[in-house]
Amino acid sequence: MVLELYLDLNSQPCRSVYIFAKKNNIPFDFQKISLLDGEQYGEEFGKISLIRKAPALRDGDFCLAESVAILHYLAEKFNTPDFWFPVDLHQRARVNEYLSWQHMALRMHGSKIFWLRLLIPKILGVDVPQDKMDAALDDLKHSLNLLEEKFIQDKPFIVGDQISLADLVAIVEVMQPLGSGLDVFEDRPKLSAWRDRVEAAIGKELFDDAHQTILTAQERVSAMDASKMQVFKPKIVSLFL
Repeated sequence: MVLELYLDLNSQPCRSVYIFAKKNNIPFDFQKISLLDGEQYGEEFGKISLIRKAPALRDGDFCLAESVAILHYLAEKFNTPDFWFPVDLHQRARVNEYLSWQHMALRMHGSKIFWLRLLIPKILGVDVPQDKMDAALDDLKHSLNLLEEKFIQDKPFIVGDQISLADLVAIVEVMQPLGSGLDVFEDRPKLSAWRDRVEAAIGKELFDDAHQTILTAQERVSAMDASKMQVFKPKIVSLFL
């Protein structure tokens, strides 16, 4: 039975898993799931993941949730090149340091900007107070500063001379605000140069393929049926506003 990956490429964690599997020639069936349409709450997906989040993996009778756990599983099962998740104790610790930090930092703040600038006003029809937007932009700026100063520093990649899972998980998060029209690379030459190196390491064709969905988000959201999201409106407003 071929490994199945349940993915929505609007989602940053889904893109990291998609890129990793494609780049390492890991055979998988792409099971598309639409998070904005609430498909994660369907009965069938609940059998795959009680967490009801994408990405999710099914490998025979084995099911797994959470993108970082899935990336580790794929790296170990398919014996991918060492630079992704190094055997060296210190290098692996650096990868894990970034992966542990990013959940409540860059991931949270980049996602919030995407919702505040695009999804909440366009789909839910709710005006975002300027103070909320300013605070969210400050949080994102702080996370990007830490990515540059703490994690990238003067190295080509987060762990050193080669790309790792840390860079892969970082790049999909950094790209997310672009989908809302916010250019996070403006006036950040170090971040821009790192992005170019990550794209080159992944391969431009795969990089563009994975990010096509998010980079056309503004156009697609304008054409969406907003009524599908209204059931989630109270939860979304309480979460982001």
